[in-house]
Amino acid sequence: ELASFSKQLLVTTEDGSMGRQGFVTTVLSEMMADPTSSPQAVFAIGPVPMMRAVAELTRPQAIPTIVSLNPIMIDGTGMCGGCRLTVGGETKFACVDGPDFDGHLVDFDDLMTRLRRYTKEERMALDHWEKEKGCRMQKSIDKAVDAAQSK
Repeated sequence: ELASFSKQLLVTTEDGSMGRQGFVTTVLSEMMADPTSSPQAVFAIGPVPMMRAVAELTRPQAIPTIVSLNPIMIDGTGMCGGCRLTVGGETKFACVDGPDFDGHLVDFDDLMTRLRRYTKEERMALDHWEKEKGCRMQKSIDKAVDAAQSK
């Protein structure tokens, strides 16, 4: 689907399971070194350290770089502040102002600090979910579907 919106779509994965094996920054550096293939814009989607590296790589050549951020979002209205980040010196909320932002303006240090803030709670939630063998809501839905089908 992404290929339909761009002249060229390049995929990289660390393990080579899809596209080219390696880091996206390696491919991007190669493209930028050749004036005939240097991108007009870059859209980075993935782990925050990768998006930061892409933004830093494109900054010297002022290549527009959009990053898609996915910090914890609790209420989807910006009221909780869980997805708060700093972009261009201003406070933004990924759930209502984004999730896509100019990568050259994102304060990645602040973002990474905020993302680590909930590590303990995320681990507890994952452990609980694994212990319970999945989502309770999904189990309720599955029971209701089974009951309806057995009638």
